[in-house]
Amino acid sequence: MATKTKVEKEATVEEKLKSLYELQKVVSKIDEIKTLRGELPLEVQDLEDEIVGLNTRLENINAEIQNINTTISDKKHEIEESKSKIAKYKEQQENVRNNREYDNLSKEVEYQELEIELSEKRIREAQVAKESKTAEKAETTSRLAERKLDLEQKKSELDEIVAETKQEEERLRGKAKEIEGHIEERLLTAFKRIRKNARNGLAVVYVQRDACGGCFNKIPAQRQLDIRSRKKIIVCEYCGRILVDRDLAGVGNEE
Repeated sequence: MATKTKVEKEATVEEKLKSLYELQKVVSKIDEIKTLRGELPLEVQDLEDEIVGLNTRLENINAEIQNINTTISDKKHEIEESKSKIAKYKEQQENVRNNREYDNLSKEVEYQELEIELSEKRIREAQVAKESKTAEKAETTSRLAERKLDLEQKKSELDEIVAETKQEEERLRGKAKEIEGHIEERLLTAFKRIRKNARNGLAVVYVQRDACGGCFNKIPAQRQLDIRSRKKIIVCEYCGRILVDRDLAGVGNEE
């Protein structure tokens, strides 16, 4: 820890600026690789999420169809029970001793006949619901198959790009980590904060045509002299990016 503190104290402002700009170049190259992949990672994630949702929907539909089948089966069983009771009551009617018993049995028969009608109605309703759910299942299954095919294609595209860029990205990430080790924590934190808030990921830019290379607002002549002197870290008063001169950036002077 003492050694690191000593290194940080010995580093000049110019060295700090060079390290920051070198880090910016490396992470910008990593950004380029991510741009090459485009929206594929997000598209893959969206497709995976949609497939999970469709599988859940299919499970729910199958459960609903199973419940409908159970309802139909139960109602058919109730109809058979009612028919059995009707047969029993009609048989009893043949042996009644008075009209009152006959009427009571007749009412029981009528009640069971109504129960049969109600069960048949419930079966018809259940069958309609089953047809609807079966159609929904077919549509969901078809959509699921399409999404799985899309996912396979997108993953193949992404894997191909990743395979082409993986080695380079790993090399760049290693280099970035190495450079970060030479930058004091306070500066590194500021760099990452600026970079996160910058639309194009540029936290360190050089002066171009007397303007900030990030937001392109004009920089006063005296401030440009301060930047070229490399005596202190200067940020753009408009966008907050760290500013360096063209020579430090290795791009030469403008004509």
